Amino acid sequence: MVIGGIALIAYLGYASFQQTQKKYDVCMEFKGATHCATATGSTPEEAIRSAQEIDCELVTNGRDELTVCLGMQPTSAKESR
Repeated sequence: MVIGGIALIAYLGYASFQQTQKKYDVCMEFKGATHCATATGSTPEEAIRSAQEIDCELVTNGRDELTVCLGMQPTSAKESR
């Protein structure tokens, strides 16, 4: 009985966590290079920022360029399913 209750609570927690995740496809362009990444987050902003960080890491060289890239708006950002 107790194990069943724990299993139910764990399942409900897992299911509600999955529903709150937002998934976005984001593309960044920097100095003629473009990269698109998909990332998830608890909010759209978090998911977009995470994908943007992935993209910028792959299209820049060095910390200064990375900082500039992260300050730019994505070329595209679409909710993914």
